[in-house]
Amino acid sequence: MRKQQPIFNVPKSVLWSLAIILAVHLYRLWLPEQEQFDLILSLAFIPVRYSGTITGIPGGEISKFTSFVTYMFLHGDWVHLVVNGLWLLAFGSAVAKRIGDGGYVLFSLLCGIAGALTHLIIHWGDIGPVVGASAAISGQMAGAIRFIFGAYKNGQMNLVQTDPRSIRLIGIGEAIREPRIIAFLAVWIGLNIFVGIGGFSLGETANIAWEAHIGGFLAGLVLFGLFDHGTQVINRRSTTDEPAD
Repeated sequence: MRKQQPIFNVPKSVLWSLAIILAVHLYRLWLPEQEQFDLILSLAFIPVRYSGTITGIPGGEISKFTSFVTYMFLHGDWVHLVVNGLWLLAFGSAVAKRIGDGGYVLFSLLCGIAGALTHLIIHWGDIGPVVGASAAISGQMAGAIRFIFGAYKNGQMNLVQTDPRSIRLIGIGEAIREPRIIAFLAVWIGLNIFVGIGGFSLGETANIAWEAHIGGFLAGLVLFGLFDHGTQVINRRSTTDEPAD
């Protein structure tokens, strides 16, 4: 008999991600105003660090390397944090269940780094700080749609009760030809461009870096297959341990 999955079965790696993000935010709010500002500049990804036109930015030389990661754990305000937290729960959980906690962590970090690099290339020398886990989450979303839409295609509509590892992984070529994925991407990219051109901000600390979102998404779409081995494991197990339907 096939074991039912709990509705709120959130992987440990996702819970730890949320806990770190929340802890960093609470710590920042606890600091005096000037120290908050210095912490933001130390952890945020700031393109001007690399152009050399401004020196003395808090964080020093080490932040040229560490901020590719640390910016993901810093958020502009509670709205920014809550929205990202909900998307992380949805797509991060699916990815972590599919490729495991270790794969989830490395995959998410690579997508976040790719998002930062994309922003750096487009906004070389920009003084505006970039914060938030959105690029990493965009990569998680890209990875997830490569098998979530596979569930719909196979007629498995209840994703809560379906083990993500049992769903066929869609190839990149097939994904970019799938009408539902194309429609989803058109809406998502359109929203990102809209908020970017509209200049929407995240509190008083940073603007929405939509280019980083798209960079993280493209990285996730391409890289996810390198991490994905779950389908084969479940299929082998199902052929030996479970009767056919």
